[in-house]
Amino acid sequence: MGLLDNKRGLIFGIANDRSYAWYIAQSLIAQGAECLFTHLYLPDDKGKMERRCRKAIEELGVEDPWLVPCDASKDEDLDATFDKAKADFGKIDFVVHSIAFAHREALKMGEFHRTTRDQWTQALDVSAYTLVAMAQRSVDLMPDGGALINMSYYGGEKVIPGYNVMGIAKAALEHSTRYLAFELGENNIRVNSISGGPLRTLAASAVGGISEMFEHQQRKAALRRNITGEEVGNTAAYLLSDLSSGVTGETIHVDAGFSIVGL
Repeated sequence: MGLLDNKRGLIFGIANDRSYAWYIAQSLIAQGAECLFTHLYLPDDKGKMERRCRKAIEELGVEDPWLVPCDASKDEDLDATFDKAKADFGKIDFVVHSIAFAHREALKMGEFHRTTRDQWTQALDVSAYTLVAMAQRSVDLMPDGGALINMSYYGGEKVIPGYNVMGIAKAALEHSTRYLAFELGENNIRVNSISGGPLRTLAASAVGGISEMFEHQQRKAALRRNITGEEVGNTAAYLLSDLSSGVTGETIHVDAGFSIVGL
């Protein structure tokens, strides 16, 4: 018997089988959840993102997955995704927000002061506002309550050279989590954030100095190591299960104790 038996929800953000969202889906499925998936749709990618996402989902052992295209920066795409979920299933129990974006040029060491207005706006929109947009649409699909989680990083609390505008976006994401948790609590909908340690994902590869981040994490963290995707996935399963029924508005660090050390 799993922690998430008879629960169903949407997962945004599977890019490949090394993404945070993939590890989260793996843990949720192992605990009995039914996962509904979206893939990023770009007019000029010739189906590349969908093929990559489908391959990753196949690795999870999901046959004939519920999979729809969704550019979360577009309201019409979000409307279509949530409307289809409602039409097909009536309600959902959880949403996993694991998407973020900043232009590669905005993630160079020593270049934060050169961040352009467009780079700032895009990073905040895709990485933070989309959580608010998903929460808006979740209320109607969670008549019995539910849970939303999102993925953050320590760069939203402290300066991480090279993380730049993405750190600003993560700070906005974490505080949006608290405001949403406060307002949606009366609907019995919980909202929490996972601040994960660095993981070798497609998104991480764009951050300046990422190799040095991994080395520093291993030296400084209380557990003297980097984290695994499975550890993040298991925390997500807890936060989306009834075991965490009294937990909302929190940012849970899954970083091997990196964030508790001041040196």
